[in-house]
Amino acid sequence: MSDLKQWEPEQEAFWESRGKAIANRNLWISIPSLLCGFAVWMQWSIITVQMLNLGFPYQAGDLFSLTAIAGLTGATLRIPASFFIRLCGGRYTIFLTTSLLMLPAIGTGIALQDQSTPFWVFQLMALLSGIGGGNFAASMSNISFFYPKKQQGLALGLNAGLGNFGVTTMQILVPLFMTFGAFGVLGGDSMILKSASGTLIGSIPAGTETWIQNAGFVWLLLLVPLAFAIWFGMNNINTPEVTPNLNGPARSFSVIIAMMLIGFATSALGLWLILPANVNGSGFGVPKELVLVLVLFATVMLLKFLPGAIRASLDRQYKIFNNKHTWVMSVLYVMTFGSFIGFSAAFPLSIQVIFGFSHVEVNGVMTHTTVNPNAPSALTYAWIAPFIGALIRPVGGWISDRLGGALVTQICAVCMVVLSVVAAWYMQQAYQSATPEEYFVPFFLIFLGLFAASGIGNGSTFRSIANIFPKEQAGPALGWTSAVAGYGAFYIPQVFGEQIKAATPEYAMVGVAVFYAVCAVVNWWFYLRKSGEFYNP
Repeated sequence: MSDLKQWEPEQEAFWESRGKAIANRNLWISIPSLLCGFAVWMQWSIITVQMLNLGFPYQAGDLFSLTAIAGLTGATLRIPASFFIRLCGGRYTIFLTTSLLMLPAIGTGIALQDQSTPFWVFQLMALLSGIGGGNFAASMSNISFFYPKKQQGLALGLNAGLGNFGVTTMQILVPLFMTFGAFGVLGGDSMILKSASGTLIGSIPAGTETWIQNAGFVWLLLLVPLAFAIWFGMNNINTPEVTPNLNGPARSFSVIIAMMLIGFATSALGLWLILPANVNGSGFGVPKELVLVLVLFATVMLLKFLPGAIRASLDRQYKIFNNKHTWVMSVLYVMTFGSFIGFSAAFPLSIQVIFGFSHVEVNGVMTHTTVNPNAPSALTYAWIAPFIGALIRPVGGWISDRLGGALVTQICAVCMVVLSVVAAWYMQQAYQSATPEEYFVPFFLIFLGLFAASGIGNGSTFRSIANIFPKEQAGPALGWTSAVAGYGAFYIPQVFGEQIKAATPEYAMVGVAVFYAVCAVVNWWFYLRKSGEFYNP
């Protein structure tokens, strides 16, 4: 039966007799659903590289804005998604939010078939791709209810860790599927590469056929069967502790969509304030930091205007905002997960722009438009970094259990400061060189270190949240901090795009180095000082 009226995982007899099998079934359907969410959310990091290789009529800075749009929307949608399970049930929530990923998958595939597609269409698809980013909060909340407390760590670790591999899966799968007409006549015609591209297995020379539209269509191969698996294989837990007032699917879907529309509306307004007029923004030049704060709080406040049980549930959850450590841990989680997801979004296009062109002086002016014949392929190498960041994440938790969460976070922060400064130097050298490929290997190794440090720090901040917050606040605090950290997927690509347009990409890394240094001071002040309120070595 899809609706569970009784659910008592803490009772060993119930757990062993039927609870374990039901929980594991829901987990193993949830994992590929979350993986697809991350993949669709981050797909623009690869699509924009291939758009540049094909000569789509857009500047590199404009293409960075597409990854930023998906990043902002995905982070914002995590806020309402945190409350979906209690209001609408796990089965209904995961089914709808996973099925909705077909919209950006199909729309992106169709839009990419024609290089004359208006830029606003790509922006709309990037906005819809943010659905995948929001799915994390609902997925984690749902799985946490299925398992007894002593097994929640492993279950949530598998859900989050394997879900994060959606970034790597996408960065491997999309380049491979773009090399052949996987969908025949339904997939549309091929295009000819103007610059060299690549896949996991090597470079692809200019002049080769490519099917960039497959970057969207490929996800239908997973999403369609997943929709059936979720509907027929997952469960709603219809108990007072989880979903006390479960409605039918139609009403539940309408509540979810209404809450998501609030997130879309605030995201769209924020993007309009930030983006320049040439990419359909206001051109007002409102500082993105201010806009992020406005989007965050506008979403929180607008959700409170929803009626009845929705508002009552939100009022209980909003008590975390009275705890100053909610804000402190939000900053530290931005440093770790925010860096992981932000660099994942910006890294492939950064490789393409910095190393894919020879930077030569013409009549006293440095130009960045000559294709570098010796360039490394972004699509061959980019997947390795997020793979390491996701793979090492459980190691961070394991080390933190033995050494202490705050101590591990501090070490990661210091390492990230140093690595960011060194990365800035190599970026500066490469962006002023006619042979930038000479600097690629150290640049790439440094970023592998940054991803590894962010992954380890991800695990250590989880451990700190468990120690700092009381049990009734730990879950909501984690949901909120994950939403705030998700804005890294917007902020980092946006900064990289702006600095590349200004011909100073190294400034982006200097900026994040300063932020990491501030995080190191904050972490020491609150959690490593023996006289601090929560000494958490």
